[in-house]
Amino acid sequence: MKRKYTMLAVLGVVAVLVIAIVFGVVPRPLSNSGSWILGSTEKGKPTIVVTYSILGSIVKELVGDNATVIVSIPAGVSPCEGFDPSARDIEALNKADLIVQNGLDLEGGMEKALAEAQSNGVKFFTASDYITVRHVGPGQGIPSDDPDQAVGAADPHLWMDPLDMKSAVAGLAVVLQQDLGMNVSSRAQDLENQLDSLNTEIANEVASIPPEDRCLVTGHESLGYFAQRYGFKLVGAIIPGLSSQGEVSAADMKALEAQIEENNVKAIFTELGTSPAVAKEIGDDTGVKVVELTTHILPSDGSYFTLMRNVAGNITDALK
Repeated sequence: MKRKYTMLAVLGVVAVLVIAIVFGVVPRPLSNSGSWILGSTEKGKPTIVVTYSILGSIVKELVGDNATVIVSIPAGVSPCEGFDPSARDIEALNKADLIVQNGLDLEGGMEKALAEAQSNGVKFFTASDYITVRHVGPGQGIPSDDPDQAVGAADPHLWMDPLDMKSAVAGLAVVLQQDLGMNVSSRAQDLENQLDSLNTEIANEVASIPPEDRCLVTGHESLGYFAQRYGFKLVGAIIPGLSSQGEVSAADMKALEAQIEENNVKAIFTELGTSPAVAKEIGDDTGVKVVELTTHILPSDGSYFTLMRNVAGNITDALK
């Protein structure tokens, strides 16, 4: 597992470098822990620190050259993995003009550092405050004592719904004007239109999957917002919870295999943090193919839009 994470981290660094082509800037490491600057540090520009790379890509598209955007959790690292910020990362948080976070406990190991920055008077924007939060529903996932999997648990993976990202963009544009005097209304409208178009594109693509085949078994419960938006049934997860830090028991595996067979599931989708050996064992036991998804890491072009197109395309190809 450590070897896999190391390779993913290396690939993530390469991905961030390619962002230069998209944004016309050269990302630079802020500290040895891996934080990245998207944009210039030109004197007089406000600094916005974003907790993770996917949200950071959207923030950068929104603000353009009006601010320096720093991403705390670098590309290639899942925010669910309990990222431990360095002293330099904490300093950046405390010196920020605005911190943009996901909320709903996604940031894991950053919580103490974020609370410290907030107590020091740093302004915050929490994306999950601007959406209708999804909660785990009855019969979703597999039986487990994990509190994240309990009915009613809040789902932090809001980026898997383009229209939730649109709501976050609209809210952030208002906060930027109010708190930083930054007028990005024109950029916000353009970005919101792009997110609308992305939603329509994905809806049209997944419409080719027969309704009875729209069953999702994933590495962990990260596709709830996607399923809710596009009419999929959540059958279960290899890691029985909303966080990829969970563990898999033999009982969990047997319960999941039973649900796979009962629902005639056509594919198991693995993600960052999913054990390849466990996924293969479940696939072998049930005769179901295993397909890798990238739900937590930006693709090589650094684009949220490409990430969502890749997810939708891989799901559609596997389930048609």
